[in-house]
Amino acid sequence: MDVTLDVSGHLTALQVMRDAPVIPVIVLTDVRQAVLLARALVAGGIRMLEVTLRTPQALACIEAIAREVPEAVAGAGTVRSAADAQACAMAGARFAVSPGYTHAVGQACRDAGLPLLPGVATGSEIMMAQEDGLSALKFFPALQAGGPAMLKAWSGPFGDVRFCPTGGVTMANAAEFLALSNVVCVGGSWLTPAEALARGDWAQVTALAQQACQLIRSNA
Repeated sequence: MDVTLDVSGHLTALQVMRDAPVIPVIVLTDVRQAVLLARALVAGGIRMLEVTLRTPQALACIEAIAREVPEAVAGAGTVRSAADAQACAMAGARFAVSPGYTHAVGQACRDAGLPLLPGVATGSEIMMAQEDGLSALKFFPALQAGGPAMLKAWSGPFGDVRFCPTGGVTMANAAEFLALSNVVCVGGSWLTPAEALARGDWAQVTALAQQACQLIRSNA
């Protein structure tokens, strides 16, 4: 965690990426778990929290974290439309993550004041995002789209772009991604395993967050 970063003000996408080696990709179906989970992650050193819009309860979970865990930074994942961006901002989200990129989503996030990590999987998508002023991007789905080898190939033509690989990233392969010069952090769901949430095992979540914070990255 970058302890010098003031999370109370406006953040950039690159600041979100630089805060810790891992951004947890979180799926929540119970609003009551949201605050406990956020506190467990923060206790382990992870405060940038991507709550995905994959469940009907997601916006309420973002709102609860934003309201009750001020030391966390609640973000929204799976943002696919302008309406998603607007709803997330109203719920208190501080950043947005999308599985792909469109100009409409980018503009909506700018209008809402949300720094955006857009998903890209091809050179054309990177160029589209760059045309709209975005150079801190999510490589998704990272493993299926070419993994570390693809990121190495992109370091030449897109040397000014920084990535957060997400999709198929685990504790076992995270170090391989983080060793790359154009990778700032990774995204992963392993910090919040469904079985730990079902048991309310917040100590396990904290331990996984602490373990993730020990990962070494070449470009922080």
